[in-house]
Amino acid sequence: MKFIIQRDRLVQSVQDVMKAVTSRTTIPILTGIKITATTEGVTLTGSDSDISIESFIPKEETGDEIIEVKQAGAIVLQAKVFSEIVKKLPTDTVEIEVLGSLQTVIRSGKSEFNLIGLDAEEYPHLPQIEENNKFQIATDLLKAMIRQTHFAVSTSETRPILTGVNWKVENGELNCIATDSHRLALRKSKVEIANNEGYNVVIPGKSLNELSKIIDDSHDLIDIVITENQILFKAKHLLFFSRLLEGNYPDTSRLIPNESKTDVTVNTKEFLHAIDRASLLAREGRNNVVKLSTIEGGIIEISSNTPEVGKVVEEIQSETIDGEDLKISFSAKYMMDALKALEGTDIRVSFTGAMRPFVIRPLHDETILQLILPVRTY
Repeated sequence: MKFIIQRDRLVQSVQDVMKAVTSRTTIPILTGIKITATTEGVTLTGSDSDISIESFIPKEETGDEIIEVKQAGAIVLQAKVFSEIVKKLPTDTVEIEVLGSLQTVIRSGKSEFNLIGLDAEEYPHLPQIEENNKFQIATDLLKAMIRQTHFAVSTSETRPILTGVNWKVENGELNCIATDSHRLALRKSKVEIANNEGYNVVIPGKSLNELSKIIDDSHDLIDIVITENQILFKAKHLLFFSRLLEGNYPDTSRLIPNESKTDVTVNTKEFLHAIDRASLLAREGRNNVVKLSTIEGGIIEISSNTPEVGKVVEEIQSETIDGEDLKISFSAKYMMDALKALEGTDIRVSFTGAMRPFVIRPLHDETILQLILPVRTY
């Protein structure tokens, strides 16, 4: 194998596939990146058996030559070392050549590295996925949907299914739900589905987080193919495979209250900053709890009291308060995560009593909601 490639394109592809490479793998060859050169271009592959990423660099694009392939072939190189080398090479082009017995030479300008490669035949094959059932979604929308839900997945392995985001596709709509049983994030959107298939799968939160770091903020459509145990995201020159979590996701629809006793409309930014300041003292305690109470004249009081540290009281003017007076305590971190995920300047918080879950929505937007369970404080 021998080819010459533009360094910046190689660096970009290496960084993308590195997101799937981990040092903690039971299969030694997976600590490497597989490099395959053909007459069409060069493909890099990284995998940790849960996530696999394949990045393709075409021979030329819009008339510019990116790669000159002199001899086709494949090799696996130690990912960590290779990515560090490529980043620090002195000139804009890199030559990679595999000599006998997997010796690989990387040349750029006056520097030359000799690496010992591994046999590409030993590298596990990526899943072969039939692409009959796929739907499409704009890349920037997918990114937003991930950002607005994935933070609410559980970090504890006691219920593995909750470490994923539940994707339900029915009647041309994609519903994304994440919950760690103390809070819930939901976002839905219309999607293009060819044959009106329905799906109900759970994608690891970690996979979605890595995917959102790689894809760009464009309106380009990304193809999504779902099979029994894999999901494939197919963007331009990029394939991203993730395994799906096994098991049934709990039915969350009955958690979301239909009626409310107190509705508060408030400016998102003001509310977020007030909670943030109140949490400064709550953080010192072990539970990060702030209290919210409604006062006459549409004023909301946010307070936190940590006996050994001190207390803080904030007042903010709401736009409207409808319904009963209210005192409620909740995790400041959960509230801040939820507020950062919402879009729009104003939000409406609907409470159904001091011990019941409450719902936060942007005004005039039905596609997104956040739900938080209050904390019992006496």
